[in-house]
Amino acid sequence: MKKHLASALLLIFLLQKVCLFVQVEAGDGFIRTRGIHFMLNGDPFYANGFNAYWLMYFASDPSQRSKVSAAFREASSHGLTVARTWAFSDGGYRPLQYAPGSYNEDMFKGLDFVISEARRYGIKLVLSLANNYESFGGKKQYVNWARSHGQYLNSDDDFFRNSVVKGYYKNHIRTVLNRYNKFTGVVYKNDPTIMAWELMNEPRCTSDTSGRTIQAWATEMASYVKSIDRNHLLEVGLEGFYGQTTPQRRTLNPSFDIGTDFIANNRIPGIDFATAHAYPDQWITNSNDQAQLSFLNNWLDSHIQDSQYILRKPLLITEFGKSSKDSGFSSYQRDLLYNTVYYKIYSSAKRGGAAGGGLFWQLLSEGMNSFGDGYEIILSQNPSTANLIAQQSHKLYQIRKIFARMRNIQRWKRAKAARRGDWTDRNKGRRIGN
Repeated sequence: MKKHLASALLLIFLLQKVCLFVQVEAGDGFIRTRGIHFMLNGDPFYANGFNAYWLMYFASDPSQRSKVSAAFREASSHGLTVARTWAFSDGGYRPLQYAPGSYNEDMFKGLDFVISEARRYGIKLVLSLANNYESFGGKKQYVNWARSHGQYLNSDDDFFRNSVVKGYYKNHIRTVLNRYNKFTGVVYKNDPTIMAWELMNEPRCTSDTSGRTIQAWATEMASYVKSIDRNHLLEVGLEGFYGQTTPQRRTLNPSFDIGTDFIANNRIPGIDFATAHAYPDQWITNSNDQAQLSFLNNWLDSHIQDSQYILRKPLLITEFGKSSKDSGFSSYQRDLLYNTVYYKIYSSAKRGGAAGGGLFWQLLSEGMNSFGDGYEIILSQNPSTANLIAQQSHKLYQIRKIFARMRNIQRWKRAKAARRGDWTDRNKGRRIGN
Protein backbone atom coordinates (compact mmCIF):
# COMPACT_ATOMS: atom_id res chain seq x y z
CA MET A 1 0.00 0.00 0.00
CA LYS A 2 2.82 2.39 0.93
CA LYS A 3 4.53 1.68 -2.39
CA HIS A 4 1.34 2.47 -4.37
CA LEU A 5 0.77 5.65 -2.33
CA ALA A 6 4.33 6.80 -2.97
CA SER A 7 3.92 6.12 -6.71
CA ALA A 8 0.66 8.08 -6.78
CA LEU A 9 2.22 11.04 -4.99
CA LEU A 10 5.19 11.00 -7.38
CA LEU A 11 2.79 10.93 -10.34
CA ILE A 12 0.89 13.95 -8.99
CA PHE A 13 4.13 15.83 -8.39
CA LEU A 14 5.43 15.11 -11.89
CA LEU A 15 2.09 16.09 -13.41
CA GLN A 16 2.56 19.50 -11.80
CA LYS A 17 6.10 19.67 -13.18
CA VAL A 18 5.41 18.54 -16.73
CA CYS A 19 4.01 21.90 -17.80
CA LEU A 20 7.60 23.19 -17.53
CA PHE A 21 8.67 20.93 -20.38
CA VAL A 22 5.83 20.81 -22.90
CA GLN A 23 7.28 23.63 -24.99
CA VAL A 24 10.44 21.64 -25.82
CA GLU A 25 9.59 19.59 -28.89
CA ALA A 26 12.91 19.25 -30.75
CA GLY A 27 13.28 15.66 -31.95
CA ASP A 28 16.74 15.76 -33.49
CA GLY A 29 18.42 13.54 -30.88
CA PHE A 30 20.68 16.23 -29.39
CA ILE A 31 20.70 16.57 -25.62
CA ARG A 32 19.97 20.15 -24.59
CA THR A 33 19.27 21.97 -21.36
CA ARG A 34 16.15 23.76 -20.22
CA GLY A 35 16.63 25.48 -16.89
CA ILE A 36 18.00 22.90 -14.45
CA HIS A 37 17.20 19.88 -16.64
CA PHE A 38 18.76 17.95 -19.48
CA MET A 39 16.26 17.42 -22.31
CA LEU A 40 16.16 14.83 -25.09
CA ASN A 41 13.51 15.10 -27.80
CA GLY A 42 11.25 17.13 -25.55
CA ASP A 43 11.50 14.99 -22.40
CA PRO A 44 13.76 15.32 -19.35
CA PHE A 45 16.90 13.17 -19.71
CA TYR A 46 18.72 11.52 -16.81
CA ALA A 47 22.17 10.06 -17.26
CA ASN A 48 23.21 6.85 -15.58
CA GLY A 49 26.60 6.19 -17.02
CA PHE A 50 30.26 5.37 -16.75
CA ASN A 51 33.79 6.47 -17.49
CA ALA A 52 36.01 4.49 -19.87
CA TYR A 53 39.01 6.66 -20.78
CA TRP A 54 40.59 3.78 -22.73
CA LEU A 55 38.01 3.44 -25.52
CA MET A 56 39.87 5.32 -28.29
CA TYR A 57 43.17 3.64 -27.40
CA PHE A 58 41.72 0.14 -27.79
CA ALA A 59 39.59 1.02 -30.81
CA SER A 60 42.67 2.29 -32.69
CA ASP A 61 43.76 -1.36 -32.98
CA PRO A 62 41.17 -3.28 -35.06
CA SER A 63 42.09 -6.52 -33.27
CA GLN A 64 41.07 -4.96 -29.92
CA ARG A 65 37.81 -3.31 -30.99
CA SER A 66 35.79 -6.20 -29.62
CA LYS A 67 36.55 -4.92 -26.11
CA VAL A 68 35.01 -1.57 -26.97
CA SER A 69 31.92 -3.26 -28.41
CA ALA A 70 31.70 -5.52 -25.35
CA ALA A 71 31.86 -2.53 -22.99
CA PHE A 72 29.02 -0.75 -24.77
CA ARG A 73 26.98 -3.95 -25.01
CA GLU A 74 27.35 -4.71 -21.29
CA ALA A 75 26.67 -1.09 -20.38
CA SER A 76 23.54 -0.99 -22.51
CA SER A 77 22.25 -4.23 -20.97
CA HIS A 78 22.47 -2.53 -17.55
CA GLY A 79 20.55 0.50 -18.79
CA LEU A 80 23.55 2.84 -18.92
CA THR A 81 23.00 5.80 -21.21
CA VAL A 82 26.16 7.97 -21.11
CA ALA A 83 29.89 7.27 -21.40
CA ARG A 84 32.67 9.74 -20.69
CA THR A 85 35.96 9.19 -22.48
CA TRP A 86 39.07 10.93 -23.80
CA ALA A 87 39.20 12.70 -27.16
CA PHE A 88 42.88 13.46 -26.59
CA SER A 89 46.21 11.68 -26.48
CA ASP A 90 49.05 14.14 -26.87
CA GLY A 91 52.61 13.00 -27.58
CA GLY A 92 54.09 9.83 -26.13
CA TYR A 93 53.15 6.27 -27.09
CA ARG A 94 50.51 5.84 -29.82
CA PRO A 95 49.26 9.43 -29.61
CA LEU A 96 46.29 11.00 -31.32
CA GLN A 97 48.23 14.27 -31.71
CA TYR A 98 51.96 13.58 -32.11
CA ALA A 99 52.92 17.23 -32.67
CA PRO A 100 50.89 20.46 -32.60
CA GLY A 101 48.33 20.13 -35.39
CA SER A 102 49.67 16.75 -36.58
CA TYR A 103 47.43 13.72 -36.05
CA ASN A 104 47.66 9.93 -36.16
CA GLU A 105 44.89 8.77 -38.50
CA ASP A 106 44.73 5.28 -36.98
CA MET A 107 43.99 6.80 -33.56
CA PHE A 108 41.39 9.14 -35.03
CA LYS A 109 39.72 6.14 -36.69
CA GLY A 110 39.66 4.59 -33.24
CA LEU A 111 37.67 7.55 -31.94
CA ASP A 112 35.44 7.32 -35.02
CA PHE A 113 34.72 3.70 -34.09
CA VAL A 114 33.96 4.60 -30.47
CA ILE A 115 31.34 7.13 -31.57
CA SER A 116 29.90 4.67 -34.09
CA GLU A 117 29.56 1.91 -31.45
CA ALA A 118 28.07 4.28 -28.90
CA ARG A 119 25.47 5.23 -31.48
CA ARG A 120 24.77 1.56 -32.20
CA TYR A 121 24.06 0.84 -28.53
CA GLY A 122 22.12 4.04 -27.83
CA ILE A 123 24.74 5.56 -25.55
CA LYS A 124 25.57 9.27 -25.51
CA LEU A 125 29.17 10.47 -25.11
CA VAL A 126 30.91 13.14 -23.07
CA LEU A 127 34.22 13.77 -24.86
CA SER A 128 37.06 15.41 -22.95
CA LEU A 129 39.48 17.50 -25.01
CA ALA A 130 42.60 17.68 -22.78
CA ASN A 131 44.10 16.39 -19.55
CA ASN A 132 45.35 18.29 -16.54
CA TYR A 133 47.73 15.43 -15.75
CA GLU A 134 50.69 13.89 -17.58
CA SER A 135 48.75 10.77 -18.56
CA PHE A 136 48.18 10.86 -22.32
CA GLY A 137 50.29 14.03 -22.55
CA GLY A 138 48.19 16.59 -20.73
CA LYS A 139 48.95 20.26 -20.26
CA LYS A 140 52.62 19.38 -19.68
CA GLN A 141 52.97 18.11 -23.26
CA TYR A 142 51.44 21.30 -24.68
CA VAL A 143 53.84 23.43 -22.63
CA ASN A 144 56.82 21.33 -23.73
CA TRP A 145 55.78 21.72 -27.37
CA ALA A 146 55.74 25.48 -26.92
CA ARG A 147 59.14 25.41 -25.20
CA SER A 148 60.60 23.49 -28.13
CA HIS A 149 59.36 26.33 -30.35
CA GLY A 150 61.14 29.03 -28.38
CA GLN A 151 58.64 29.91 -25.66
CA TYR A 152 60.15 30.56 -22.21
CA LEU A 153 57.68 28.98 -19.85
CA ASN A 154 58.21 28.39 -16.13
CA SER A 155 55.26 26.21 -15.24
CA ASP A 156 52.89 23.65 -16.68
CA ASP A 157 50.17 26.09 -15.60
CA ASP A 158 51.32 28.31 -18.48
CA PHE A 159 49.01 26.06 -20.48
CA PHE A 160 46.24 28.38 -19.28
CA ARG A 161 48.12 31.65 -19.94
CA ASN A 162 50.50 31.43 -22.89
CA SER A 163 49.05 32.50 -26.24
CA VAL A 164 51.06 29.95 -28.25
CA VAL A 165 49.92 27.08 -26.05
CA LYS A 166 46.35 28.30 -26.20
CA GLY A 167 46.66 28.40 -29.98
CA TYR A 168 47.76 24.74 -30.01
CA TYR A 169 44.79 23.80 -27.83
CA LYS A 170 42.32 25.77 -29.96
CA ASN A 171 43.64 23.97 -33.01
CA HIS A 172 42.92 20.66 -31.31
CA ILE A 173 39.37 21.81 -30.50
CA ARG A 174 38.82 22.85 -34.10
CA THR A 175 40.29 19.59 -35.48
CA VAL A 176 38.19 17.31 -33.25
CA LEU A 177 34.92 19.20 -33.69
CA ASN A 178 35.32 19.26 -37.47
CA ARG A 179 36.42 15.63 -37.76
CA TYR A 180 34.56 13.61 -40.41
CA ASN A 181 33.71 10.20 -38.95
CA LYS A 182 34.85 7.47 -41.34
CA PHE A 183 32.31 4.97 -39.93
CA THR A 184 29.18 7.09 -39.64
CA GLY A 185 29.80 9.72 -42.31
CA VAL A 186 28.84 12.44 -39.82
CA VAL A 187 31.06 15.34 -38.76
CA TYR A 188 31.51 15.25 -34.97
CA LYS A 189 29.97 18.68 -34.39
CA ASN A 190 26.81 17.47 -36.16
CA ASP A 191 26.52 14.11 -34.39
CA PRO A 192 23.81 13.78 -31.70
CA THR A 193 25.60 10.70 -30.31
CA ILE A 194 27.85 13.22 -28.56
CA MET A 195 26.12 14.69 -25.52
CA ALA A 196 28.79 17.22 -24.55
CA TRP A 197 32.34 18.44 -24.90
CA GLU A 198 34.54 18.83 -21.84
CA LEU A 199 37.28 21.48 -21.91
CA MET A 200 39.68 19.52 -19.69
CA ASN A 201 39.72 16.59 -17.33
CA GLU A 202 40.04 18.09 -13.83
CA PRO A 203 41.67 21.46 -14.64
CA ARG A 204 43.93 22.70 -11.85
CA CYS A 205 46.08 25.80 -11.57
CA THR A 206 47.91 25.74 -8.24
CA SER A 207 50.09 28.71 -9.27
CA ASP A 208 47.00 30.95 -9.07
CA THR A 209 44.64 29.87 -6.32
CA SER A 210 42.64 33.10 -6.71
CA GLY A 211 40.84 31.34 -9.57
CA ARG A 212 41.34 34.19 -12.04
CA THR A 213 43.58 32.21 -14.41
CA ILE A 214 41.22 29.29 -14.94
CA GLN A 215 38.22 31.62 -15.05
CA ALA A 216 39.78 33.61 -17.90
CA TRP A 217 40.92 30.47 -19.74
CA ALA A 218 37.55 28.70 -19.47
CA THR A 219 35.73 31.86 -20.59
CA GLU A 220 37.95 32.16 -23.68
CA MET A 221 37.75 28.47 -24.58
CA ALA A 222 34.01 28.18 -24.03
CA SER A 223 33.48 31.06 -26.42
CA TYR A 224 35.78 29.39 -28.96
CA VAL A 225 34.00 26.02 -28.78
CA LYS A 226 30.60 27.68 -29.21
CA SER A 227 31.87 29.66 -32.21
CA ILE A 228 32.35 26.31 -33.98
CA ASP A 229 29.62 24.13 -32.52
CA ARG A 230 26.23 25.35 -31.28
CA ASN A 231 24.70 21.87 -31.35
CA HIS A 232 26.39 20.36 -28.34
CA LEU A 233 26.51 21.06 -24.64
CA LEU A 234 29.75 22.16 -23.02
CA GLU A 235 31.19 21.75 -19.53
CA VAL A 236 34.52 22.69 -17.96
CA GLY A 237 35.57 19.34 -16.44
CA LEU A 238 35.53 20.53 -12.82
CA GLU A 239 35.90 18.40 -9.71
CA GLY A 240 33.57 20.77 -7.89
CA PHE A 241 35.85 22.60 -5.45
CA TYR A 242 34.52 25.90 -4.15
CA GLY A 243 36.45 29.15 -4.54
CA GLN A 244 36.43 32.83 -3.67
CA THR A 245 32.85 33.33 -4.91
CA THR A 246 31.40 31.39 -1.97
CA PRO A 247 33.80 31.59 1.01
CA GLN A 248 31.29 29.89 3.30
CA ARG A 249 31.26 26.83 1.04
CA ARG A 250 35.05 26.44 1.04
CA THR A 251 34.83 24.61 4.36
CA LEU A 252 33.36 21.72 2.37
CA ASN A 253 36.51 21.42 0.24
CA PRO A 254 39.19 18.85 1.04
CA SER A 255 42.31 20.50 2.46
CA PHE A 256 43.85 21.67 -0.81
CA ASP A 257 43.37 24.67 -3.08
CA ILE A 258 43.70 24.18 -6.82
CA GLY A 259 42.52 27.41 -8.42
CA THR A 260 39.01 26.46 -9.53
CA ASP A 261 35.67 27.89 -8.42
CA PHE A 262 32.54 25.75 -8.76
CA ILE A 263 30.22 28.76 -8.86
CA ALA A 264 32.22 31.26 -10.94
CA ASN A 265 33.49 28.70 -13.49
CA ASN A 266 30.01 27.31 -14.11
CA ARG A 267 28.48 30.77 -14.51
CA ILE A 268 30.57 31.35 -17.63
CA PRO A 269 28.44 32.01 -20.74
CA GLY A 270 28.60 28.93 -22.95
CA ILE A 271 29.03 26.51 -20.04
CA ASP A 272 25.77 24.60 -20.15
CA PHE A 273 25.92 22.44 -17.06
CA ALA A 274 27.90 21.94 -13.87
CA THR A 275 30.02 18.92 -12.96
CA ALA A 276 31.46 17.50 -9.77
CA HIS A 277 33.59 14.49 -8.90
CA ALA A 278 33.43 12.54 -5.65
CA TYR A 279 36.40 10.64 -4.22
CA PRO A 280 36.15 10.72 -0.41
CA ASP A 281 38.77 7.96 -0.12
CA GLN A 282 41.32 10.14 -1.96
CA TRP A 283 40.33 13.51 -0.59
CA ILE A 284 40.00 12.79 3.12
CA THR A 285 42.63 10.13 3.65
CA ASN A 286 43.20 8.54 7.07
CA SER A 287 39.45 8.74 7.72
CA ASN A 288 37.03 5.88 8.29
CA ASP A 289 34.15 4.90 6.02
CA GLN A 290 31.59 6.67 8.17
CA ALA A 291 33.49 9.97 7.90
CA GLN A 292 33.86 9.51 4.14
CA LEU A 293 30.14 8.89 3.67
CA SER A 294 29.32 11.91 5.84
CA PHE A 295 31.60 14.04 3.63
CA LEU A 296 29.98 12.58 0.51
CA ASN A 297 26.46 13.38 1.70
CA ASN A 298 27.37 17.01 2.43
CA TRP A 299 29.34 17.33 -0.82
CA LEU A 300 26.46 16.08 -2.97
CA ASP A 301 23.78 18.04 -1.11
CA SER A 302 25.65 21.34 -1.49
CA HIS A 303 26.37 20.87 -5.21
CA ILE A 304 22.82 19.83 -6.05
CA GLN A 305 21.42 22.79 -4.11
CA ASP A 306 23.85 25.30 -5.61
CA SER A 307 23.26 24.03 -9.14
CA GLN A 308 19.52 24.37 -8.62
CA TYR A 309 19.28 27.69 -6.78
CA ILE A 310 22.45 29.62 -7.66
CA LEU A 311 23.62 28.39 -11.06
CA ARG A 312 20.18 27.36 -12.36
CA LYS A 313 21.86 24.69 -14.46
CA PRO A 314 21.83 20.87 -14.43
CA LEU A 315 24.49 19.02 -12.45
CA LEU A 316 26.22 15.86 -13.65
CA ILE A 317 28.40 13.87 -11.22
CA THR A 318 30.98 12.96 -13.85
CA GLU A 319 33.23 10.79 -11.66
CA PHE A 320 32.79 8.86 -8.43
CA GLY A 321 34.09 5.65 -6.97
CA LYS A 322 35.86 3.78 -4.21
CA SER A 323 39.17 1.98 -4.66
CA SER A 324 39.63 -1.71 -3.90
CA LYS A 325 43.17 -0.70 -2.88
CA ASP A 326 41.83 1.14 0.17
CA SER A 327 42.76 -0.40 3.50
CA GLY A 328 40.08 -2.82 4.66
CA PHE A 329 38.15 -2.52 1.39
CA SER A 330 35.03 -4.59 0.82
CA SER A 331 32.53 -4.57 -2.03
CA TYR A 332 29.90 -3.74 0.60
CA GLN A 333 31.68 -0.44 1.33
CA ARG A 334 31.87 0.39 -2.37
CA ASP A 335 28.18 -0.42 -2.76
CA LEU A 336 27.38 1.94 0.13
CA LEU A 337 29.17 4.76 -1.71
CA TYR A 338 27.41 3.97 -5.02
CA ASN A 339 24.08 3.78 -3.24
CA THR A 340 24.66 7.15 -1.58
CA VAL A 341 25.44 8.84 -4.90
CA TYR A 342 22.54 7.15 -6.65
CA TYR A 343 20.07 7.97 -3.89
CA LYS A 344 20.97 11.67 -3.95
CA ILE A 345 20.58 11.81 -7.73
CA TYR A 346 17.26 9.94 -7.71
CA SER A 347 15.84 11.97 -4.81
CA SER A 348 16.62 15.20 -6.67
CA ALA A 349 15.40 13.91 -10.05
CA LYS A 350 12.04 12.64 -8.82
CA ARG A 351 11.34 16.09 -7.37
CA GLY A 352 12.32 17.86 -10.58
CA GLY A 353 15.67 18.98 -9.12
CA ALA A 354 19.01 19.78 -10.75
CA ALA A 355 20.75 16.41 -10.39
CA GLY A 356 20.94 15.05 -13.93
CA GLY A 357 22.83 11.82 -13.31
CA GLY A 358 26.12 10.21 -12.39
CA LEU A 359 29.00 8.44 -14.16
CA PHE A 360 31.03 5.94 -12.13
CA TRP A 361 34.77 5.54 -12.55
CA GLN A 362 35.50 3.25 -14.34
CA LEU A 363 34.11 0.48 -16.57
CA LEU A 364 36.41 -2.22 -17.95
CA SER A 365 35.74 -5.17 -20.22
CA GLU A 366 36.80 -8.69 -19.32
CA GLY A 367 40.49 -9.39 -19.98
CA MET A 368 41.57 -5.80 -19.18
CA ASN A 369 42.92 -6.39 -15.66
CA SER A 370 46.16 -4.55 -16.42
CA PHE A 371 44.10 -1.35 -16.83
CA GLY A 372 42.66 -1.66 -13.35
CA ASP A 373 43.35 1.22 -10.98
CA GLY A 374 41.34 -0.05 -8.02
CA TYR A 375 38.17 1.75 -9.06
CA GLU A 376 37.33 -0.51 -12.00
CA ILE A 377 34.02 -2.30 -12.40
CA ILE A 378 33.71 -5.35 -14.63
CA LEU A 379 29.96 -5.82 -14.64
CA SER A 380 30.06 -9.60 -15.02
CA GLN A 381 32.52 -9.92 -12.11
CA ASN A 382 30.99 -7.41 -9.66
CA PRO A 383 27.39 -8.63 -9.33
CA SER A 384 26.30 -6.60 -6.29
CA THR A 385 27.55 -3.32 -7.75
CA ALA A 386 26.22 -4.21 -11.20
CA ASN A 387 22.80 -4.80 -9.63
CA LEU A 388 22.85 -1.33 -8.01
CA ILE A 389 23.81 0.21 -11.35
CA ALA A 390 20.96 -1.54 -13.17
CA GLN A 391 18.45 -0.55 -10.47
CA GLN A 392 19.46 3.11 -10.78
CA SER A 393 19.08 2.94 -14.55
CA HIS A 394 15.57 1.55 -14.11
CA LYS A 395 14.56 4.20 -11.57
CA LEU A 396 15.72 7.08 -13.76
CA TYR A 397 14.07 5.51 -16.79
CA GLN A 398 10.78 5.32 -14.90
CA ILE A 399 10.94 9.05 -14.10
CA ARG A 400 11.59 9.85 -17.76
CA LYS A 401 8.72 7.57 -18.80
CA ILE A 402 6.30 9.31 -16.43
CA PHE A 403 7.33 12.72 -17.79
CA ALA A 404 6.79 11.44 -21.35
CA ARG A 405 3.36 10.09 -20.44
CA MET A 406 2.36 13.36 -18.82
CA ARG A 407 3.62 15.31 -21.84
CA ASN A 408 1.43 13.18 -24.11
CA ILE A 409 -1.56 13.93 -21.89
CA GLN A 410 -0.80 17.65 -22.16
CA ARG A 411 -0.53 17.34 -25.95
CA TRP A 412 -3.89 15.52 -26.08
CA LYS A 413 -5.54 18.20 -23.94
CA ARG A 414 -4.13 20.98 -26.15
CA ALA A 415 -5.29 19.19 -29.31
CA LYS A 416 -8.75 18.61 -27.82
CA ALA A 417 -9.02 22.28 -26.81
CA ALA A 418 -7.93 23.34 -30.31
CA ARG A 419 -10.56 21.10 -31.94
CA ARG A 420 -13.23 22.48 -29.62
CA GLY A 421 -12.14 26.01 -30.55
CA ASP A 422 -12.30 25.19 -34.27
CA TRP A 423 -15.79 23.70 -33.88
CA THR A 424 -16.98 26.79 -31.97
CA ASP A 425 -15.56 29.12 -34.65
CA ARG A 426 -17.20 27.15 -37.47
CA ASN A 427 -20.59 27.12 -35.78
CA LYS A 428 -20.56 30.66 -34.41
CA GLY A 429 -23.92 32.32 -35.22
CA ARG A 430 -25.38 29.09 -36.61
CA ARG A 431 -28.60 27.89 -35.07
CA ILE A 432 -28.28 24.38 -33.73
CA GLY A 433 -31.36 22.24 -33.02
CA ASN A 434 -35.07 23.29 -33.23
